[in-house]
Amino acid sequence: MENKTSRRQFLATTGTLAAGMLLSSESAAHYLSADNGKKRIAMVGTGVRGMKFWGAFVLKNYSDAIQYVALCDINPGRLEYARQYLKLDVPTYTNFDSMLEKEKIDLLFVTTIDATHDEFIVKALNKGINVLTEKPMTTDEFKCQDIITAARNSKAKLIMGFNYRYGKIFTRLKEMLVKKEVGEITSVDFNWYLNTFHGASYFRRWHGQRDQSGTLLLHKASHHFDLLNWWIGSDPVEVHAYGSLDYYGKNNAFRGERCMTCPHQQKCQFYWDIKKDEEAYQLYVEHEKHDGYIRDNCLFRNEIDIYDKMGVQIKYANGVQVTYSLTTYSPYEGFRIAFNGKEGRMETWEGIPSMDTVQIDQSKIHDKEMDHSSHTKAELEYHEIIKQLNFKEFERIMVPYVRSGHWGGDHMMLDEILKDITVAPELHHASNERDGSMAVLIGIAARKSIDENRPVRISDLTDLKPRADKWG
Repeated sequence: MENKTSRRQFLATTGTLAAGMLLSSESAAHYLSADNGKKRIAMVGTGVRGMKFWGAFVLKNYSDAIQYVALCDINPGRLEYARQYLKLDVPTYTNFDSMLEKEKIDLLFVTTIDATHDEFIVKALNKGINVLTEKPMTTDEFKCQDIITAARNSKAKLIMGFNYRYGKIFTRLKEMLVKKEVGEITSVDFNWYLNTFHGASYFRRWHGQRDQSGTLLLHKASHHFDLLNWWIGSDPVEVHAYGSLDYYGKNNAFRGERCMTCPHQQKCQFYWDIKKDEEAYQLYVEHEKHDGYIRDNCLFRNEIDIYDKMGVQIKYANGVQVTYSLTTYSPYEGFRIAFNGKEGRMETWEGIPSMDTVQIDQSKIHDKEMDHSSHTKAELEYHEIIKQLNFKEFERIMVPYVRSGHWGGDHMMLDEILKDITVAPELHHASNERDGSMAVLIGIAARKSIDENRPVRISDLTDLKPRADKWG
């Protein structure tokens, strides 16, 4: 096996949902093989997300339900590092087709760069292998259609890793919306803020180039668009958006090739010493010779061609209107969400320093979201939801604060997928390829709207037809 393989060569060697299809009410675990033994898991993509969450976290908490049988990655050095990190005695592959041919797999985890998800999803579905993919499902309408068609023609199922749906605060909002506590919802205001630590990191990595990530309207915002689709209970029909690159990329007065060798280290507020991050150094720097991927890229490099500010208007089939924005260079990280109903309004927020009694270190806030350790302690006691009915006084609804594990959603999602433990089936937490499609189609439509300066209809992108009631 040659040690040096290009992404193009890797993909080369690795080689319609019905328009009115209803979402299944089954839990995601019902999509898997029906045998009585452990589910045989393979993973393609052994970067930090695959290695630490889908690898280490799953092995630690679900070894009674699953067993890994193979790992695959373009980079043989990173692949071997991940195998040793996970303490797995399993075959490793740089050729995806070979892994599918040689291994018996019940469920494939897809955790590669976003633009390649479709390659592995389609090939696995065509072989009758169930797939669980990281968000976003894919990065353009043509790849989306390929996945829709493959899912339609396969007996296997595609499961989306939409862990935000399962988060405690997001689930509480869904419960209130189902009960129509402020009446029929007519509009939603949703603002998401990435700070200058977490937000900047996307522009340092492969995410900063749209041919790999599809822009943050896909990589990051697909989480938020799925939440909106789930909360509203309807499909989007039209999108109009604006966006630009104003802060990162070519906008800075100076730049270097990478942080590790940059002559501007002393004056750059974004300088990151990857040598101090032992895990990142071993996983990426020591193996960049195989595929050329640089983990500490300059976030002011000229190759960056995604947006760093985005504003999106979404019209839904049931008449709900959404105003959404994503900022990537905020001094703080968090969100605001408000639902306007015919009988009142409810709203909540997180991470807005002026509204919180305890201040959180912004450099550590994303780490807390990703942390699954049992000793993680929350600085705050509660999330607050403010509900006010028309002509009434407001009331505060206090929800116990959870930030780690994606607001507590990771355990709930994996319990449902891997152990068939469903907490609230009436809330439809489980998500499939139609959910994945509708989330990315908003992002794809928004990107197209920005590029072409026009509104874009969802039905013009694939053969999926938006439905006013997702579960009706």
